[in-house]
Amino acid sequence: QVQLVETGGGLVQAGDSLRLSCAVSGRTFTYYTMAWFRQAPGKEREFVASMWPGATKYYADSVRGRFTISRDNAKNTVVLQMNNLKPEDAAVYYCAASANARAAATRDSYTYWGQGTQVTVSS
Repeated sequence: QVQLVETGGGLVQAGDSLRLSCAVSGRTFTYYTMAWFRQAPGKEREFVASMWPGATKYYADSVRGRFTISRDNAKNTVVLQMNNLKPEDAAVYYCAASANARAAATRDSYTYWGQGTQVTVSS
C-alpha cells in the first residue's frame, strides 16, 4: 500500500514562492511516476507537473518556467517549488503516484493520491 502526505501549503501574496512536499511510503517509490495536480473551487482537478523515475519532467503550460518538480529517492519525497505565484494558482494541491514509470499527465493515470494541501494566493 502506498500512502502520500502533502505538506507546505499556505497563504501567500502574488509574486511569492511556496514549496510543497509529499512524503511517500512504500519501498517501490523509486520506480513510480510522481505528479502534482490541483483543483480550484468549481473546477476539475488539473495536471500541474510530473516526473518519471528516469527524471523526465512534464509541466502544464500555465506553470512552466515558474514551478519545478523534483524528487529525492533516498527520502521518498517529491517536491513542488512554486515561484512567482499568481492568484490563479490558488487551489488544493494533490500529490499523486503511478506504478507506470511513464505515466501520462492525466488524472486517471494515477492510482495513489494524497489528501491535498491548500494554497491561497492573495493579489
